[in-house]
Amino acid sequence: MTDPSGAAVRRLPFCELHVHIEGTLEPATIFALARATGLPLPYASERDLAEAYRFADLQSFLNLYYENMRVLQTEEDFFELGAAYLRRAHAGGTVHAEMFVDPQAHSKRGIAESVVLAGLHRAIETVGRETGITASIIVCILRDDPVIEAERMLDRVLESGFAITGLGLDSAEVGYPPSLFRSVFGRARDAGLRVVAHAGEEGPADYVWQALDVLGVERIDHGNRALEDPALVARLARDGVPLTMCPFSNVRLRVIPDLASFPLREALDAGLHVTINSDDPAYFGGYLDDNLRALTAAFSLTSDDLRELAVNSVRASFVDADRRRQLISLA
Repeated sequence: MTDPSGAAVRRLPFCELHVHIEGTLEPATIFALARATGLPLPYASERDLAEAYRFADLQSFLNLYYENMRVLQTEEDFFELGAAYLRRAHAGGTVHAEMFVDPQAHSKRGIAESVVLAGLHRAIETVGRETGITASIIVCILRDDPVIEAERMLDRVLESGFAITGLGLDSAEVGYPPSLFRSVFGRARDAGLRVVAHAGEEGPADYVWQALDVLGVERIDHGNRALEDPALVARLARDGVPLTMCPFSNVRLRVIPDLASFPLREALDAGLHVTINSDDPAYFGGYLDDNLRALTAAFSLTSDDLRELAVNSVRASFVDADRRRQLISLA
């Protein structure tokens, strides 16, 4: 049976702007890396591990997410992780990816930022040569760790010599408002980094306001709860602030009850700059193309709808002007 929506997705120049590289760690890879290092796992099989991917909320996911990334220990591990994601993304039609990574989650295990970044950069270069996909790295602050740790992480990343595109803010949202990180984001902007933040996933619409007005972010990651605040919706639409929304993630983390409740039409009808992304595809049931195919079926998306989402993703990306023109021409 043919898949017309899948063919349309592969023809269009989709960029993925909200994907946590550690969230692309598939069960088979977890077991392979654990065997290579002799690291014991609390699961007897890949099936047992996959059965644990039934989450009550964001925190229940994060607990498993951080536990599983213990298997990532060497530059080669991060290379293999990044390369596997980029090859899978390219196969699904993604032309550019801006990958989130959590250096603090690794440095607290004794793994230097330079090790993480070296592996990911090598993956970007290697798979880029193989396939033509482009990619860059956004380092994210763990917002539920002390602010001083975010400051130190940014210092070490900037001192590493590895190019990064931006700074983000992720992890447990409620109780950790964006305003806590004003100074870190100010330093990042001064260093020429682009800035984004998770806001309005489980946290209130006020967190989105803070991300915009206190941190000065250029994109909002998730942003679902912004739709509860008409003044905020008007602001986002007026300023063209992109939302990097994640359908499968919202369902699996019980932000919404089912895919039909994903606020796609509501956001587009309000004039918001919506992009579609996979978030943590190994945990949430699919990559960017899987999310797009499911949305096409759930909302009867047309080729024009898909083109709008693809162009939105290109315009929201941090590629340079020449690459942006090239990608838009493909739509």
